Amino acid sequence: MTHSRVIKSNGYHWDGVEKKDYKTDTTNFKDISRYSLLGEGERDYELNMQTRYFEIQPGGYSSLEYHRHPHSVVIIRGSGSVIINDAIHTISTFDVVYISPETVHQFHADNSEELGFICVVDRYRDKPAIPGTEIIDRLVGQGIAREKIRL
Repeated sequence: MTHSRVIKSNGYHWDGVEKKDYKTDTTNFKDISRYSLLGEGERDYELNMQTRYFEIQPGGYSSLEYHRHPHSVVIIRGSGSVIINDAIHTISTFDVVYISPETVHQFHADNSEELGFICVVDRYRDKPAIPGTEIIDRLVGQGIAREKIRL
């Protein structure tokens, strides 16, 4: 039996894929949702990664976090910025972002439009952690990236 399939899109929504809350255990994010496209369900047991779509509404942002696992992000809608440790990078459609392990990061939809991206991570991974002051001081410092951080 094959689990191969095509999941048809309707704009930035996918048939049979539920729009979910971004997270439920923290409150350090704003106006963001996610779609788990592949790698979470029973039909996807063969995959060792998860493919998810995140969408941030204008003025919104993801949680500031860091973790031991790497992940890759492909911007497929809009533009914005991403904090990676002590730097702020402008991002737009078709840009690719690599987040290495133990890197503080946060995505912002700060250009008056939605920011949508595909994120691929290991299926079995550590949970993201919210960095404390010590980690922020060490990895982000006191520059413009620190000023942009939303907690």
